[in-house]
Amino acid sequence: MRDGKLKNAVLSAMFLAIGIVLPFFTSQIKEIGDTLLPMHIPALLCGFICGPWYGIVTGFMIPLLKCLVLSMPPIYPNAVWMSLELATYGFVAGIMYRKKKNPSIIYTYICLVVAMISGRIVWGIAKAILLGIGGKTFGISAFIAGGLVDAIPGIVIQLVLIPILLKALNKEE
Repeated sequence: MRDGKLKNAVLSAMFLAIGIVLPFFTSQIKEIGDTLLPMHIPALLCGFICGPWYGIVTGFMIPLLKCLVLSMPPIYPNAVWMSLELATYGFVAGIMYRKKKNPSIIYTYICLVVAMISGRIVWGIAKAILLGIGGKTFGISAFIAGGLVDAIPGIVIQLVLIPILLKALNKEE
């Protein structure tokens, strides 16, 4: 394994572990965890730092591994739609961010916002399909409430924290 691949594999494992541990600080009350979105941050950071393929795999694995180890979130349907959402975050963030050699802060925000929108769209589609299989509905008003309005604190945290962390990490290299 080349040094770059080994570094990305180790970093991906770290982001996976953070994605499993971070929700412990917020998920004691389900509504707080659903609002602050703690698993999104490591999935996005993995995509930005390690690239799209590491981001997609790590994002996909975070909810599934958390479910297998800790029985939360429930595997079906929650962990499934969360895995698809986080995989999208990691992939889109990584693919866009890698297109620029020295991305500006504005470009970082563009990548972040596009990744967040893409992930939310995948989340909404996956949730509608999975709930539909179970005979339940998930309409546009539920999508707006759950995917946007309720998530505003987590979205703000991501928009503030991720560019700061990326800027700090880029200074270290």
